[in-house]
Amino acid sequence: MSSRRKFLGQVATSIGGLALPEAVLGANETIRFGIIGYGARGQEIVRDALNCPNTEFAAVCDIYTEQRERAKTVAPGIKTFIDHRLMLEEKDLDAVLIATPQHLHCEHFVDSIHAGKHVYQEKAMAFSVAHAKRMRVAYEPVKTKQVVQIGHQACSTGHVPDVQSFLAGGKLGQITAIDATMYRNTPHGKPQWSRPVHAGMNPENIVWNKFLGEAPKVPFDANRYENWRFFWDYSGGNVYENMCHQVAFWYKVMGLKIPTSVTMTGGLYLWKDGREVPDTMNVSMTQSEELLFSWISGFGNASLGITEQVLGSDGTIMRGPQVRFLPEKMNAPQAETLTGNTPSIANAHMRNFMDAIREGKEINCPFDLGFRVSIACRMAVDSYRQGRTLHWDAVKEEIV
Repeated sequence: MSSRRKFLGQVATSIGGLALPEAVLGANETIRFGIIGYGARGQEIVRDALNCPNTEFAAVCDIYTEQRERAKTVAPGIKTFIDHRLMLEEKDLDAVLIATPQHLHCEHFVDSIHAGKHVYQEKAMAFSVAHAKRMRVAYEPVKTKQVVQIGHQACSTGHVPDVQSFLAGGKLGQITAIDATMYRNTPHGKPQWSRPVHAGMNPENIVWNKFLGEAPKVPFDANRYENWRFFWDYSGGNVYENMCHQVAFWYKVMGLKIPTSVTMTGGLYLWKDGREVPDTMNVSMTQSEELLFSWISGFGNASLGITEQVLGSDGTIMRGPQVRFLPEKMNAPQAETLTGNTPSIANAHMRNFMDAIREGKEINCPFDLGFRVSIACRMAVDSYRQGRTLHWDAVKEEIV
């Protein structure tokens, strides 16, 4: 790697207790990035990256021929790879975006870190506790040299400063609960997440063993490839798809720790299409901060939408498309209703990643936040599958 792409030193600065990498590139120098996993989400974050100043889409790795060809329509001169390790050998590649199925995150993250790349890791960060620990072992020695952003985009919205201002000065009093919902609906006959399987999805065009990774070995199955979110071997279901985002936001702004216990109930009540993950669920997380974080979700009715309410003795924060503070008049009779008005930029999360590479700016969703959210999500999924409440042993760092 050329000297302009090396860090100027090893000393970390600190903002808010975070060890921050030093800037590696000049403000006007181009960041060359590649992506591992150019599916629907991968294409979205590539667009976000290209909409940042001075970026170049230089390489793509995907196990499916059609996805690699699709990338060439965006960047005709792009280098294409089937094996991510070969892409990571590209010396002039500054950053890697990872948007593969969740069970592959650890492998791709660890290899990218070991290759000296900055990493934008799509959510949920880690598929299991073991994966989260393996990723941490790789990242800790280089965290002052390499930037890692976890893909919880809400952490870069205008809601963050708005909510932080509502929380300041103890305006909510004693907070005892966070109640969150995530409801969607789809037309009859069009199941949530379901994608059609195409004739081109065959063993000649898809490197099946690379899709499986460490998952159990099964014969080629185009439906498992295309609809991997349906299967426990590759997915944490809607807990990993959407609960993680809502949890990440409040874990960030309130500094919450991994829950001490988690209970998840629910079932597959609506979509009997071969999926294993539930379509209706209720997660209850007991936090050591003496509050209960509840998340309820379903795919059969959209009326309750996506909302969060932080409930305190003196007031409530309500988060939906806007954020508002509503006082509890019995305890705060003089307090006023407040509405957040900080704007959000569409690709702010990716811009934050690129700015951190260039200028050493603080990352909005750092590795530790992704780690805590991943463990909470794994506890929920394991609780559902085992049919019991699970606890977190913070000393041993194990789910028990």
